[in-house]
Amino acid sequence: MTQVKMKIKKGDEVVVLTGKDKGKKGEVLKVIPSESRVVVDGINQAKKHRKPSQASAGGIDTINMPLHVSNVALADPKTGKPTRVGYTTLKDGKKVRVAKASGETIG
Repeated sequence: MTQVKMKIKKGDEVVVLTGKDKGKKGEVLKVIPSESRVVVDGINQAKKHRKPSQASAGGIDTINMPLHVSNVALADPKTGKPTRVGYTTLKDGKKVRVAKASGETIG
């Protein structure tokens, strides 16, 4: 699988574009660039049955499964709606991410 440039970073607020959680917002917990996937808090959850061990009691855990990066979009800092991400260079030479919809700089 080819590795693409990830414009979404850990800690970003994203909106889900497709699937069972379409329209929901959440924070990116983990980015997996080799698979072009992101893990979003509270989105795409699955039940995991765990066997009891000496360290922990068994039971059913809810875990966040990875989503493909094409199925999420960054939430615009101004409006909260999904937006694409662009890059621009500031006067001091620093490269920053910019929301295409509003022109706001991102984190």
